[in-house]
Amino acid sequence: MRILNVGSLNIDYVYDVDHFVQPGETMASKGMFINCGGKGLNQSIAMAKAGNHVCHMAKLGRDGLMLKEKLEENGVDTAMIELVDTPSGHAIIQVDQNGQNCILLYGGTNRALTKEGIVAALDAFGTEGLVLLQNETNLVGFVIEEAAKRGLQVALNAAPMEPGVLDYPLDQLTWLMVNEVEGRQIAGCEKDEDILPILSEKYPHCNILLTLGSRGACCKRGNTIYQIGCHKTKVVDTTAAGDTFCGYFLYGMLNGISIPDTLRMATTASALCIGKQGASDSVPTKTEVEEAFVKGIFPVLPVTESTIDGK
Repeated sequence: MRILNVGSLNIDYVYDVDHFVQPGETMASKGMFINCGGKGLNQSIAMAKAGNHVCHMAKLGRDGLMLKEKLEENGVDTAMIELVDTPSGHAIIQVDQNGQNCILLYGGTNRALTKEGIVAALDAFGTEGLVLLQNETNLVGFVIEEAAKRGLQVALNAAPMEPGVLDYPLDQLTWLMVNEVEGRQIAGCEKDEDILPILSEKYPHCNILLTLGSRGACCKRGNTIYQIGCHKTKVVDTTAAGDTFCGYFLYGMLNGISIPDTLRMATTASALCIGKQGASDSVPTKTEVEEAFVKGIFPVLPVTESTIDGK
């Protein structure tokens, strides 16, 4: 199925550090890398590597041409990327000795979308397929409404989370994808186990993917909750792990793969991702994911099922 990703494009400046910089602290990094990133770019590449036809819609400064080239190298259609003479979005990323990351974003051209441009892109895309969004661009709520009005499926990865997300028409989403922190903020709860019941009551027609880091992931579709654990593997860099999971998860959902098998595929892809340095370059190909299954690199994880009311 075709996917239109109205998504962010960032130049990532990655610093290798012993620990995250503390208030008032000046610290030398052990290394610096410049990578292609942005949640939008990472998810477009993950979906394309998984086997989907992906169109990416964005504005991009001429300083970020390498981002457009990176998408094209990975089979993403970039015809809807408009080049402008303003700075592209970028991110300052600290990666500590445990592979955890801390990210500071500058929106740049990611925050310069216009309603006219969005309408034109949706008109060109047509009325069949899925529109994917993240919260690193502007006009997210407008895109949700316009896409749903056209009968398109709509998925939102509500990251980075901010209060404005609660004003989006989330009830019009096909999929809401969040981690535990974002899920608690949208649900207005303190316990992770309350996230899915509360979100299901608030948005009864919306399917939900809840990622839980080292504890795995949960998926709610209809009245059924599916839960999977996490592979134990060496962590090099977690930067694009969540984007990889989302990209492969949507591939499974759009191509008729069962939820348990989709969760296993996305979990394996994410485990391969965190074993490599970088953002988009660390996203595995579908062939690499399939080989991991064939070679038994990771065990087959069980997927449990329950209902939203606990019965």
